Amino acid sequence: MLSYLSKKSFELLITFFGITLVSFFLINLTPGKPTDTLSELNPKMTPEARAILEKHWGLDKPVHIRYVIWLKNVSRLDFGASLSSDMRPAWDKIRERFPITILINSIAIFFIFLIAVPIGIHSAVKANSLSDKFTTLAVFIGFAMPTFWLALILQFIFGVWLNILPVSGIKSLNYESLSLVQKILDSARHLCLPIFITVFGSLAGISRYMRSTMQEALSQEYIVTARAKGLSESKVVYKHALRNAILPVITIVGLSIPGLISGSVIFETIFAIPGVGQLLYQAAMSRDYNVIMAEVVMVSVLTLLGNLLADIGYAIADPRIRVK
Repeated sequence: MLSYLSKKSFELLITFFGITLVSFFLINLTPGKPTDTLSELNPKMTPEARAILEKHWGLDKPVHIRYVIWLKNVSRLDFGASLSSDMRPAWDKIRERFPITILINSIAIFFIFLIAVPIGIHSAVKANSLSDKFTTLAVFIGFAMPTFWLALILQFIFGVWLNILPVSGIKSLNYESLSLVQKILDSARHLCLPIFITVFGSLAGISRYMRSTMQEALSQEYIVTARAKGLSESKVVYKHALRNAILPVITIVGLSIPGLISGSVIFETIFAIPGVGQLLYQAAMSRDYNVIMAEVVMVSVLTLLGNLLADIGYAIADPRIRVK
């Protein structure tokens, strides 16, 4: 097991270097520099002052030299200062916004699996039935519908037309004067639409994946044997088939969090939620390389960690994997 983990860890380390290398060079190939936002908004910014600022930020060096310097700093967990006007450490800006993004996505993941897994099981058991076709149509509507368009429509319906839900932020102006129960309800009202949009758009993938693995499990010989013994259909489905069909979903669990965090850029920007998704959008608009790369590192580490946990889960469930 130790040699298996060492091999996987080495592979993930190489993958991490590849991700950071490609991301760093692509970001620096985009037109413009971080100094553009400062010079465009400040008519008194002279070319000499701009050159001094670029030298201070290290932007006067070739891109491969800057990548090596950045990599050395990251090895010491130093992601540099933000290249925006506040000049705050990039990691500090991410760390203060990270909890709200994790909270929203954790709640979303809970509801995604709470809804998608039963849908997948039902669709597998009732394959090609009217209910299977209806649920397939419903979840794929959510998958195909553009997130930003759905967010704007729901903002208009529930925030403007019906006026029953807030359309931006995570708390009301009088939040501090509310009681504990009122604060919880106020936060729930603000997060209702963003969580619904995240859940609705993610049901298709997991429910179809669950349907496929469940159908495969139901076609196995041990299921035929279990039915021949006279076991009830609920025991056959939920005790025997589900136990094996749910194992591949371990991979989905490991990879869902990074995917949702990167996808939170859209709804956090539209709903003005101060999370890392909105920060990434603001950093991209201002060409804040250090903040962008810090978020790339964060999402990459979460993705690779999810892969590693999935590999460990598979190795524990099936010892034959360890010798591959």
